[in-house]
Amino acid sequence: MVMDWVWGLVGGLLIGLGGAVYLLANGRIMGASGIIGGLVDGTGRRDAVERVTFLAGVFLLPVLLYPLYSSVDTHITGNWGVLIAAGLLVGIGTRIANGCTSGHGVCGMSRLAPRGFIATVAYILAGGLGVVLFRHILGVI
Repeated sequence: MVMDWVWGLVGGLLIGLGGAVYLLANGRIMGASGIIGGLVDGTGRRDAVERVTFLAGVFLLPVLLYPLYSSVDTHITGNWGVLIAAGLLVGIGTRIANGCTSGHGVCGMSRLAPRGFIATVAYILAGGLGVVLFRHILGVI
């Protein structure tokens, strides 16, 4: 569809707005992996309610909006093995990079942090290589 790029733009704007609001309200970066990591390793006990509330919004908002946007095709694979492997690889990558796309890409780059630019270039290159390997060479996605 010709308007597919609009959904990416809207999503990017909403993530950017969410990052700005989170930073202004809390004085901290909205890095989803850091928010989850603090709950998992116990370092985020002090603000656990805030972290759980943020994560609930991240998971529940798409569920609530689905009836409005169910016609949008995400082109996601139906192969559960690929989805699980992708999720695990993203999790490992965010741990290695000490942050995720929201932390480095959205919040880090908007603050002109060199680490944010380097991490963003690295994960975009890795994603591109992953598509070439898994889609075009192996044909699993």
